[in-house]
Amino acid sequence: MALVRLVDIDELEGAPRAVADSGNAQYGQLLNTWRAIMNRPEMFETYLPFLRKVAGPGVLDQKLKDLCALYVGVLNHCRYTASHRSTSALKNGVDETTLVQAAIGDWASFDERTRIALEFTKELTLNPAELEYSDLPQAVASEVLASLKNNFSDAEIVDLAMTVAMWNALARFHRVMGFELDMPEAPKGVNPK
Repeated sequence: MALVRLVDIDELEGAPRAVADSGNAQYGQLLNTWRAIMNRPEMFETYLPFLRKVAGPGVLDQKLKDLCALYVGVLNHCRYTASHRSTSALKNGVDETTLVQAAIGDWASFDERTRIALEFTKELTLNPAELEYSDLPQAVASEVLASLKNNFSDAEIVDLAMTVAMWNALARFHRVMGFELDMPEAPKGVNPK
């Protein structure tokens, strides 16, 4: 059961209602995340357009963004995030085997950019909770940051860092809210424990 009441679309007016209608038209349903955030209509009004900018097409390859977002969900042990990001990745052409390989850390067959992006995702997700600022100020090892700089443009790095940061925030939001799944279960081997 969700921690907060899930708002019905009919409770919204004006711009928040227009954003909700747009999301409903795009996905064919109102997602539980949205319905929770709708408790703050003015927040929801800016949330969904921002999410579309970060999670949607950008300068970074969409399949790579999807893999990194899925990995964030797995690392945060969030079934809801893993479900949503698996659904997105499959829709965007990532095959199930690749999803499982990314989720379990079996990256040997991936190209260098994918391996670097996933390592960056892992470190940016796990290190801030484990390492003090004085030990690793940027939360990611200098070798990984150097590889990132050597293989990605500045715009791609911003796209990747925003993707990882946003999904970390959302995975934690999803977990504390206790949402029931509103998309298909993540494929076997991807689902967080």
